[in-house]
Amino acid sequence: MTRDSARAGRYHIETWGCQMNVLDSDKLAGTLESHGYRRAASASEADVILLNTCSIREKAAEKIFSELGRLKPLKKRTPELLLGVCGCVAQQEGERIFARAPHVDFVLGPRAGATLDEVLTRHRAGDRTVRGTLDVEYRSDSIDFPFEKIRRAAAGTGRAFVTIIEGCNHRCTYCVVPRTRGKEICREMGQIMEEVRSLAERGVLEVEFLGQTVNAYRDSNGRTLGDLLAETARLDGIERIRFTTSHPAQMTDALMDAMAAARPKVCPYLHLPVQSGSSAVLRAMRRGYDREAYLAKIEGLRRRIPGISFGTDIIVGFPGETEREFGETLSLLQEVEFDTVYSFAYSARPGTAAHGMDDPPLELKLERVNRLQALQNGIQARRNQGWVGRAVEVLVEGPSKKRPSRWSGRSADYRIVNFSGRATPGRISAVRITGASAFSLRGESVLS
Repeated sequence: MTRDSARAGRYHIETWGCQMNVLDSDKLAGTLESHGYRRAASASEADVILLNTCSIREKAAEKIFSELGRLKPLKKRTPELLLGVCGCVAQQEGERIFARAPHVDFVLGPRAGATLDEVLTRHRAGDRTVRGTLDVEYRSDSIDFPFEKIRRAAAGTGRAFVTIIEGCNHRCTYCVVPRTRGKEICREMGQIMEEVRSLAERGVLEVEFLGQTVNAYRDSNGRTLGDLLAETARLDGIERIRFTTSHPAQMTDALMDAMAAARPKVCPYLHLPVQSGSSAVLRAMRRGYDREAYLAKIEGLRRRIPGISFGTDIIVGFPGETEREFGETLSLLQEVEFDTVYSFAYSARPGTAAHGMDDPPLELKLERVNRLQALQNGIQARRNQGWVGRAVEVLVEGPSKKRPSRWSGRSADYRIVNFSGRATPGRISAVRITGASAFSLRGESVLS
């Protein structure tokens, strides 16, 4: 198979990680399409392949190198194929990616995405010196990306992500994000609102504001996330507002008041990572709050927004975690009754303060993860069962992945709802709940 550099051809992007990475991939796709490239059905049909990576977990990083190994024969058969590694693993590993995978053409960090435009321009002009391009500078490329160029893969679902802040100024002992994403940098609120208005004009009903520490947002005029929520809530066309991921230390009374004032458009769901239920472990993690302070945030939000649902992240088996301290995490789950929990066995990341600490045995960490998940699954099953017989409004995302004859979407409090009957993707549909599991609700469209 030969490839013609005079034509743009097709591209394929593989994405790992969080919502921020998903949106970054939409930006990379927008850059490719501005050069005339079109999405390929698979990697084997592509002229450009980008791996947009995540380095939060050790296994996630290794998956990238495994995928690069699988792509090596394809690159060998078609040397003109352009292969790039982008995102957080690119930032973390840098030149080492070329050493481990010499068939990679270029490496771009998450704050250096604008270099892709230059790489494509040079490549299409026949310049083969793009091979070996490395750019891991901390710039504002992701923040400053023209929103008109974003190829929003999820816009047809009625939802859209909007970056408002990038990077993190916290120094949690386990976290690699400050090294991979850099220090916090915020967009101007006027620019954000221009993007949100354009999304509303395109029929988007739900916007989700993104940032590694989204509730630390503050523009050059001192306007905060609370101000942004209030302004967005006044906008016609936008029916739902979400934001993620919040840090408990920045969940202030003023922000809680702003959330309540912007109801009902601000959704009654908040992802608020706690990481541990033990104050001692939280101190070792350098999280900036203890168990009591976290519970006070939960109580404050529930007082202002009755019925609000919560999601969280928990790291199990942090260095030094005792059985008693793990038990405090289990008791926190029972006290708060989260609606979703993302739990992970601690994974040491290079360059973090916790790297090299006395890491508990993997078997112990996995045993604790299993116990935690069993407890949480029971909590979720019971809480979801309470929705049976009630009607909820669901933003329809499309056909259910497991049963394409049914529809799937999210309720305002972020529950997955699979249902039968009439519906339109990207629109809100009333659904009566007829069944529930620990992970989703089942129902029937009220219109059927």
